[in-house]
Amino acid sequence: MSSTVAKGHRADRTPCAPTTAERVSPAPPRRTAAETGHGQGDHRRATPPATRPAYGDDPRAVDADVTHAVRTVLGDLLDRQVAAAEAVDPLFGEDLAARVARFTRDGGKFGRSRFVWWALRACGGDEPWRTRSALRIGAALELIQTCALVHDDVMDGARSRRGRPALHIDVAAQYAGAGDARRAGRLGEAAAILAGDLALAWADDVVADTELPRPTTRRVRDLWSALRTEMVAGQYLDMQGEATSARSVARAIRAACLKSALYSVERPLALGAALADAGPAATRALCSAGRCVGLAFQLRDDLLDVFADPRDTGKPTGGDIRSGKPTYLAAVAQARAKSSGDRRAQDLLRDTLGRTDASDAEVAAVREVFVAMGARDTVEEKIRRLVAQGLRHLDTAPLEPEPTRQLRTLMRSASGAAGAGASDAVAVSLTLAAGEGAGR
Repeated sequence: MSSTVAKGHRADRTPCAPTTAERVSPAPPRRTAAETGHGQGDHRRATPPATRPAYGDDPRAVDADVTHAVRTVLGDLLDRQVAAAEAVDPLFGEDLAARVARFTRDGGKFGRSRFVWWALRACGGDEPWRTRSALRIGAALELIQTCALVHDDVMDGARSRRGRPALHIDVAAQYAGAGDARRAGRLGEAAAILAGDLALAWADDVVADTELPRPTTRRVRDLWSALRTEMVAGQYLDMQGEATSARSVARAIRAACLKSALYSVERPLALGAALADAGPAATRALCSAGRCVGLAFQLRDDLLDVFADPRDTGKPTGGDIRSGKPTYLAAVAQARAKSSGDRRAQDLLRDTLGRTDASDAEVAAVREVFVAMGARDTVEEKIRRLVAQGLRHLDTAPLEPEPTRQLRTLMRSASGAAGAGASDAVAVSLTLAAGEGAGR
């Protein structure tokens, strides 16, 4: 596989190089039979310490339905974690652990997991230990997504998720009759914070317990560490922007890159490349593509929050408007209103963005300003350009043709771009509409 060549390049020159996670290690050193337990002689690729049969050993079977494969692995992990929690305390197991498990099982179409898988396959990863590891890392990403969504609903004061009560609202309702409403509400918020922490702990456990050769372990854990930190940093910039009404275009792009482009697409692709022991050229191409498409993913999520039908999304339209989220869409509209001297538009945006009690009519008026100022069309055009640029990056390195075709389809679908395969486009569009987008 040619993606493991070009060792003379430094990976820290790639677009995904803000941390040590991207300093691609050279090819793993040759290991002795005593180290690998697999006969005599040298091996071109590192061999893991154990190769017992497990789900995912046949990559072609997983190729046919990646989501099902990850769900199967994830379901087994969740069953064991819930049983362990119930052994610690039955009430804790039922109220918290079981809720985390249900929330994770009821997730979207596992887009991040699919990016891990197809990146692995595009880089030639097909040995059973690599494919099993990719499914486990995919399961860990679904758990960290649970952490992000549950915490996000508390921070945003959201009452629903996927057409059902948010976790903190559900817990509060369960205990509404046990005392005053204020105490039940506080319990719900506390439970959601703890539930998110529990999901993150389980995700970390999955990564730590995934058996990999030493060089691969270092790359994967560096990427995992970077992903967690970037996710928190992006969310903080988002919340701080809401509190301070900081809505510059540059700041909106920075926050979207940290909380979404990296977390939702680029890092999953980099994890798949790391599991395949991909070389610098393949890793650089995937990371660059992921950065572009991940940002497009977030911009599409911003548009859906404002313009999508609530019957499709399972949550009220205009949540970003009422919370004053510093989106690229809002930043462009505000900048255009100011540069054009449109006082009415400026006043409406200033008086409505960030008002939690804004009426449906006021939200609709902001929506009209977004259209009139050309912000909606600008975001749509930027999405198109980002997706095109991302797909071009895939042409800069030798990758396996069929998995790369699957990656292209998934990238177009995740961003809502035209030209995606029908089934994949529906799957990812529904995922976004259910509130599982890059911006959560």
